[in-house]
Amino acid sequence: MVSSLIQPATVASAQSAPPAPRDFSKESARTTPAWVRDGVVYEIFPRAFSPQGNFNGITADLDRLKQFGVNILWLMPIHPVGRERAKGTIGSPYAVRDFYAINPDYGTSADLKRLVAEAHRRGQKVIIDIVANHTSWDSVMMAKSEFYTRDRAGKIIPPVADWADVADLNYDNPALRAYMIDMLKFWLREYDLDGFRCDVAGMVPTDFWEAARTELERVKPDIFMLAEWHEPDLLIKAFDVDYSWPLHHAMSDALMGLAPANAVRAAWEEEHAKWPRGSLHLRFSDNHDERRAIARFGERPVLAASALMFTLDGVPLLYNGMEVGDTTESGAPALFERLPIFWPMAERRPEFPRFYKQIIELRRQSNALRRGTVEWVRNSDEARVITYLRRAGDEEMLVAINFSNRPFAGTIEAPGGAVFADVTPDVAPPLPPDAPAPEHKPRARTVSLPALALDAWGYRIFRRAVK
Repeated sequence: MVSSLIQPATVASAQSAPPAPRDFSKESARTTPAWVRDGVVYEIFPRAFSPQGNFNGITADLDRLKQFGVNILWLMPIHPVGRERAKGTIGSPYAVRDFYAINPDYGTSADLKRLVAEAHRRGQKVIIDIVANHTSWDSVMMAKSEFYTRDRAGKIIPPVADWADVADLNYDNPALRAYMIDMLKFWLREYDLDGFRCDVAGMVPTDFWEAARTELERVKPDIFMLAEWHEPDLLIKAFDVDYSWPLHHAMSDALMGLAPANAVRAAWEEEHAKWPRGSLHLRFSDNHDERRAIARFGERPVLAASALMFTLDGVPLLYNGMEVGDTTESGAPALFERLPIFWPMAERRPEFPRFYKQIIELRRQSNALRRGTVEWVRNSDEARVITYLRRAGDEEMLVAINFSNRPFAGTIEAPGGAVFADVTPDVAPPLPPDAPAPEHKPRARTVSLPALALDAWGYRIFRRAVK
C-alpha cells in the first residue's frame, strides 16, 4: 500500500525533473584546419591601419606582415556604415547598412579582390568580420521588417539598450536565416575569402551557425570560423576557435596587481575542464574592444602578457599597431572616429618589433608551442610567477613569466633530463658584426635550472630535445 502511494509521486517527480546539463568535456571539438592551428591572427582596422585608410593601404604592407610571420589577416567590418542613429563622427563599423556591399571609403570590389589575391600569393589567409546579430537602422534589410525583433508594442528594438545605433535581427524567422547564409556564401564565392570572425556569436542561435557551417563548407571546405564568444557548444560543430575571455581577464588582473599570478592557471584549468576535448581558443592581450594593452599595463608588462599569449596553447592574436607599441585607442568612442595608427612609434620602442618578430618565429619553429600539451610546473612564488611546460614529440618548451613589479629569484620544479637552452627573444639592440667579444658577454644568458631569476615583469623561455 505504501509502495503504491509513493510510486506515482516518484514518477511524477522524475518526469518534472530538469534534464542533466550537457557535459561538453566528454565531447570533442570539431576538426580544425592545420593552417588555423598553426596560425597567428592579425586584426586590422582598415580605417586606422594606414594613412590611406583603405584596402590598398593594407595591400601595400603585406610584405612587412609576411616578414613578421603573420599568416591570418582579419579585416574588421568592411561594409558600409549606417548613418541613422550613428555614434560619433563616422559611426561604428559594427552598424552595417548592407552586408552585400563594400564601404566606399575602403575602396572598390576590385581593390578587395586584389588584396585577397596578393595575400594568398604570400601564403596568407584573409577572413572578414561578420555582424550577424544586428544591422544599422537604415539597413537595406529594413525593407523586410519581419527580419527584426520587436517589443510588445511592435517596435523594432536594439539587441542591448546601450547599443542604440543598431537593430536586433530575429533568427526565429527562417527567411532571415536563409538570407544570412546566402550572404556568407556570396563572400566566399565572389572574393575567395578564407572564413569569418563572427561578432557576438553567442547572441545568434548556435543551430544557425551549425547550419551555416555546413553550407559554407560546400563552397569552400577549408574555412576558418572564429567566434567572438566563450561557450563550449559553439566549438562542437560550428566554430574552430572562440575567445578566451576568462583567461584574458585573469591575466589583466594579475598584471595590474588585482589578483595573484596563479589566477591565470586557475582560469586555464577551468576552461580546460569544461570545454570539448581539443578546443582551440584565441589568446589575446589587446584588441579593438579593449583599452590598448600598453596603456593598461605599461611597456614591460605588455610584453610579458604577449609572452604568455604566444607560448600558451591556442591561436595568438596580434592587433594592428601592437608590434610597434602604438597607444592609439580604437575602442568606443574611438571606434566611431578615424584615429590612424602612429607607426613611427617603432623608433621610440624598437624592442617591440624585435620581440614580436622573434616570438612569432619561435612559435613557428616549435611544434610544442603550436600543438603541444600544457603542463603547469610548480615554482617557489606562485602568487607572482607562473611556470609551465609545453611538450610535443621530442621537444619541450619551458616558460616562466613574472607578473609582478619585483624581481624574482627562486626555484622551479624543472623536469629532469637533458639540459634546457634559453631561447627567450633578445629585444636589446643588435650588436654590429665587428663588436668585440667582451661586448657579447653580458648578452649571454646562463641556464641554472631549477634556480631561476626573472626581472620585474620578466619572462624566460627554454627549449630542449627529449628522447
